[in-house]
Amino acid sequence: MAEPILEVSGLVKHYPLTQGIVFKKQIGAVKAVDGVDFALDKGETLGIVGESGCGKSTVAKMLVNLEKPTAGSIKYKGEDITALSGRALRTVRRNIQMVFQDPYTSLNPRMTVGDIIGEPYEIHPEVAPKGDRRRKVQDLLDVVGLNPEYINRYPHQFSGGQRQRIGIARGLALRPEIIVADEPVSALDVSVQAQVINLLDRLQTEFELSYLFIAHDLSIVRHISDRVGVMYLGRIVEIGRDAEIYDHPTHPYTQALLSAVPVPDPEAREHRERIILSGDVPSPTNVPSGCRFRTRCWKAQERCELEVPLLAVPAEFRLMSGPAAHDSACHFAEEKQVVPPEEPGRQQEEAGEHGNGPG
Repeated sequence: MAEPILEVSGLVKHYPLTQGIVFKKQIGAVKAVDGVDFALDKGETLGIVGESGCGKSTVAKMLVNLEKPTAGSIKYKGEDITALSGRALRTVRRNIQMVFQDPYTSLNPRMTVGDIIGEPYEIHPEVAPKGDRRRKVQDLLDVVGLNPEYINRYPHQFSGGQRQRIGIARGLALRPEIIVADEPVSALDVSVQAQVINLLDRLQTEFELSYLFIAHDLSIVRHISDRVGVMYLGRIVEIGRDAEIYDHPTHPYTQALLSAVPVPDPEAREHRERIILSGDVPSPTNVPSGCRFRTRCWKAQERCELEVPLLAVPAEFRLMSGPAAHDSACHFAEEKQVVPPEEPGRQQEEAGEHGNGPG
């Protein structure tokens, strides 16, 4: 079996809470990410979903070295990149690029589109000689569905969807192997979301990319992802193939998230069980003992308070080969179909509708 292109193990990011002005004393920590493990294969799309504040974006920033991990390792092609610096880190960064959530604040308003997309060539001049840069930028604009003549325009002259295409073009400039997409469509209209998702899908084949796709919209993640990881309070609580997670979820938190996904069929929506969680998400400065989800879980028992559940195939499913036999961090994991199965005809019709849009 081929080695994963990216392997994350025991990833931790704690932000210290301090007291005092002159003599600062640490009194606690915000546990934004607290032990995350996953692997990304070449050409694969791994979707990460979860509520706001669960640590998804912090994981993304650590993967591109915008944040330094408190502990754990991030291995790119077997090499731990958390220990790299200088030229070695710059070489790795060329191969792991990021598309940010807000398509406006991630672009410098004082720079033209040509300068924004061409800036990576200033940092990595070996990729494109100066004489070829303008042509390469125009080629990238064409690839993402924008007019190459827009090269001298500024970000404020574009719509939100067009600005996100510019961000994607900038991410592609160095021909990376991995794109970390941090909620790339959450700030866009629904019709534009479909266009950008279809664009990312096409570019993955054309540029042989691997995606880590972060979102809070489960329907979008299902459309683009091969595997899905569900995060809660700094940890992944369930991970598996898209069909395993959506059609055969075993963790109560995943089931609750899926029960909130909009269903277009009124009849199916009427018969669907809606799971309403009690209470609020605990503070990452005061994480519950044992299972982190126990304070909101209807299955919680004494064992959940005392024992941390491991992210592994639950014991009752280990002898099975079906879709329920995937990793789930729950002492009382139980298969439950929450989202009604989609009709094949409807799926084809929706795919056709999405394909007709520009992008």
